[in-house]
Amino acid sequence: MTDARNAGALTGEKILVVGATGQVAFPLTLSLAGSNEVWAAARFRNPDARNRLEEAGVRCAEIDLVAGSFGELPDDFSYVLNLSVVHTNNWGKALDGNAGGAGGLMWHCRAAKAFLHCSSTGVYQPDHHRRFAEGDPLGDSHRPLLPTYSISKVAAEAVVRFCARQLGLPTTIARLNVPYGDTFGLPLMHLETMVAGHPVEVHTDAPSLYNPIHADDILATVPKLLAVADVPATVVNWAGNDVVSVEDWCAYLGELTGLEPTFVHTDAAIPSVAVDLTRMHELIGPTTVEWRDGFRRMVSARHPELVG
Repeated sequence: MTDARNAGALTGEKILVVGATGQVAFPLTLSLAGSNEVWAAARFRNPDARNRLEEAGVRCAEIDLVAGSFGELPDDFSYVLNLSVVHTNNWGKALDGNAGGAGGLMWHCRAAKAFLHCSSTGVYQPDHHRRFAEGDPLGDSHRPLLPTYSISKVAAEAVVRFCARQLGLPTTIARLNVPYGDTFGLPLMHLETMVAGHPVEVHTDAPSLYNPIHADDILATVPKLLAVADVPATVVNWAGNDVVSVEDWCAYLGELTGLEPTFVHTDAAIPSVAVDLTRMHELIGPTTVEWRDGFRRMVSARHPELVG
């Protein structure tokens, strides 16, 4: 396995980003487009998103992971980034799109140098305030919000692990934890909730701990995650260095804006999913954006009128 901690930005590559209109994938796709031939694959139900991608030089291809239809998508990519997710309460569609779709994509792009599958720390079985390592039990943390999510993501990991071995395709399964940036993410949702004067929902098993990771660190670590792709697949947590509770980050958002956060405690909220980053730091190194800096930038970009 390559020592990826000093891996630089991707340049001159033919890269496929699947799920490119998603909140995490969209800014990542735009960033990669400046120095690579980038293709974006999605259903493209939002024509504005497709237009923005094409204006940036990204080539767009409509696919349907649920149906296993890849249309006229080429198969000669250097790297494939699968950031797609099918959100639905229909179990068949969830399994076909998230698990079957990942397998079909790997088969279609089996000649690639490396495949990055974006999973979620939502695959871990809730266990109070444990910091989850990659070998910990998997389960169903998202049941109260979206019953199919965690189970179909676990199923997707199983398919991806199988395909990596079967196809000899170097693969990384990266379990993402609370991505955010100036335009997306759970912290931004909480900011908007506070601006609207509504309470923020938190789990009854307080505090609700996570490792938020900034969009800059997502972009910086993608080449490193590709560099550690292997057969069998490399499995690693993908998260920011700082463990922060929803309660604390809302309090900090209040300091920045003058808004007073209020909370509703409910079992319907997602429980704590803080992660152990030992393996991530060994493989690709730490992240660089400290959470307060990232949150300050987010507030300044979204609500500059509230920043003193």
